[in-house]
This record gives sequence, C-alpha cells and structure tokens, in this order.
Amino acid sequence: MWAYESGFYQIYPLGFCGAPYENDGIQTHRIQKIIDWIPHLKKLGINAVLFNPVFESDTHGYNTRDYRTIDSRLGTNADFAAVCNALHAEGIRVILDGVFNHVGRGFFGFQDVLQNREKSIYKDWFHLDLNGNDSWNDGLWYEGWEGNYDLVKLNLQNETVVTYLMESIRQWIREYDIDGLRLDVAYCMDQNFIRRLRNESEKWKNDFFLVGEMIGGDYGKICGDGLCHSATNYECYKGLYSSFNSMNMFEIMHSLLRQFGPENWTLYRGKHLWSFADNHDVTRIASLLQNPKHLKLLYTVLFGMPGIPSIYYGSEWGTKAEKSQGDQALRPCFDKPQWNDLTDYLTKLSFARKSSPAMQYGEFKSLVLTNRQCIFERETANDRVMIALNADEKNYHADFDARAGRAQDLITKKTIDFGGGLDIPAYTAYILQPF
Repeated sequence: MWAYESGFYQIYPLGFCGAPYENDGIQTHRIQKIIDWIPHLKKLGINAVLFNPVFESDTHGYNTRDYRTIDSRLGTNADFAAVCNALHAEGIRVILDGVFNHVGRGFFGFQDVLQNREKSIYKDWFHLDLNGNDSWNDGLWYEGWEGNYDLVKLNLQNETVVTYLMESIRQWIREYDIDGLRLDVAYCMDQNFIRRLRNESEKWKNDFFLVGEMIGGDYGKICGDGLCHSATNYECYKGLYSSFNSMNMFEIMHSLLRQFGPENWTLYRGKHLWSFADNHDVTRIASLLQNPKHLKLLYTVLFGMPGIPSIYYGSEWGTKAEKSQGDQALRPCFDKPQWNDLTDYLTKLSFARKSSPAMQYGEFKSLVLTNRQCIFERETANDRVMIALNADEKNYHADFDARAGRAQDLITKKTIDFGGGLDIPAYTAYILQPF
C-alpha cells in the first residue's frame, strides 16, 4: 500500500495558520498558507500530509460544529480544495483527522437538543438523560469524552449518526479527493464502526488509508484485517526517547522485538504501525532529549524500524516546546519553514527509506545490542539494510556476523568496509546496504 512506502508530515492547521483559539466566526483564508510550504515538503522528501482537524469547531478543532464546512478561521471549502489540489499535483497525498467519537457543544444537533429537548430529532444521536443535569446547568445530562463535557460523545450505535458521518466522509473524498483518515481516539470507538468505515471506504476510493489513534493496550483492537491499516505506536515513541535519555538501548529493542521480531509469537509482525518522535499532543522531541547529539540518532531509529515515519511540523529543524506550557505551545504558527543541519539529515533519512524496500517492508532482526549501541537488520527477498548507531561519546567497534564485508551508507553515500567488524564513531549512525 502507498502509505507503507510514504513519509508523512503532520500539520495542526489551526495553530500552523495562526488562527485564534476561540472561533470568532470571521472567515479568513489562512489555510492557503500551506501551498507556500509545498516546496519545503518536496525538498524534505514528504509523500503525504496528515492534517489535524480542519472542520468548523468551537475552539481546538476536536469539538466539531459541522463536519461538512471548513473552519471559518481557516477559510472556505474551496480554499481547502485548492490546497489539496496543489498537494496532489506534486504527488503528495492527503489524510484528514476524523473526529467521530465526539462533537462540540456547538454542534448543530446538540444545539437542537438543548433547544427542543425530547422533541429534538437529534436526541438519540447522543447519550442523554433529560431528567439529569450537567456542569453547564443545561437541565439534562450527557456523556462527555473521558469526563470532558465540552466534548459530547456521539452514539455510534445509532444508524442515523453513522450514515451522517459516512456521507460526510464521502463528501470529503468528492470535494478534496482525500486519501485516508486518522481516527481520533480510535481506542475507545465502537469496533463495528471502524469495520464499517474500512469496508465502505474501500468502495469509495482504492487504497483508502486508515490509521487509528491508540495510546496503549493491544493495537490489534483497532488495527488488522477489516480494521485500520495502522495504529499510532506510542509504545515505541516512549521507548525511543527513554532509551537515549537513560542510555539503555535494550528498552527500545525490547519493544521492537516484542512487536516485530522474527519469532512467531511477536505481536505485530508484518503490520505497519505509525511511528513518530512527537506530535500535537506531546512535548517536542528536541525538548525531551537530554543530549542534543542524540537527536539525529533517534530519528535514524525512527526511519529504520518497522512502521510509517511521521514528522511533526517544525520538529524537522528542532523546534522546542513542552506539554506543561499548554497545547497552544505545541501547536505554533511559523511564518515560513526553516532549514538547518537537522533538516538536511532528515531529508537524507527520508530518501534512504524511499530507495530501500527493506526499510519499507523488511523483517526485523537485532544483530548487536549494548546499553549505548545497537545494530539491527531489515531484510526482504531482494534488499537488506543494517541500521547501526553509537550513542556514546566514544568510538565503538562491533564484531558480528554481517554476511558481507562492504556496504553503502545510505545517509552519506559513502562505502563502509566492515569485513573485520564495524567501527562506529561517537554519536554516529549508519544505514548500511551491503553490496
């Protein structure tokens, strides 16, 4: 599938475009800014963009008011169609954030319930008790998402609700020719809804891609045959930064072997989970890592391990921000893209992965593992690469069964001789493709 061979770029549009947090109702054509960033995306080697919420909402996008209208703070439906057309013209696919578990209090159906109560045709769209009350003193009780009552949980067992959502997605395909969806909080959604979406979407558009948000637990709950094609790999996200900060490569390798190792009992062998170093909900990786010299090495593991790598906008040049500063700090507006040594390096990783079927589809095997170094292998029938890194301040010599003596480093394009073992300088990573 195209998504398994792609490198994604994640954009949180309301922040990216500098929209006000509260929906002021003033239609402003901010979303067209993305068109100016397309040369940056192409230079970076991006194949696809994930847009977090773009539809009319109360504040942050996840409290939807209308699934069929672009948020007025971003512009019009025609504006977003122009953005999608420009991306597609450059060979860049588009997936949208599908927020189907809940809506905002400003959602037209919920507003109708508040006004008409038992007479509302939308009363069964939600989990309501008209004899109760809520913190807003509405004179009724409703289920909010995980106790957040600005997010009104939809009743996905209601056929009318499901039909409305499915028709909305079909509209997105017609208007914007989208290529897939990220399912927000998929971990608490009705599995039957996900199965229906997978079945229906495959009829609407060939190779329509679904990735579900999964924070913890068994990713198989939402990912697999008849479900999402992928799930967010939070286990390896945490293992990545923790391994470098604690100087314990065993941690991330334990997760990778548990998920993708050669044994038959591994959990997700053959699956393509969504890999990331940070996103719109967590501290930026440049702020998490204790040693800045580990940043390139971490991204090398990210691009080299099984999965679909994603870069969060701004992190390609090392932007910092901490979750404790609030979500808006994590979702900033940049006047224009920046480019530095880290961006150069990520570009090399991106094009290395594009050129190697083993990095996209290969089986995973650990070859060398110490607290501060690791070498792992990805292999298909016709391609093999070895990802080797040294996170230590000292040079390292590795002796291992390499099955060859020379390789090209896909990062630097240099020839590396490892017939007598592999010498890895301090704070260095290789992606070795044997001759």
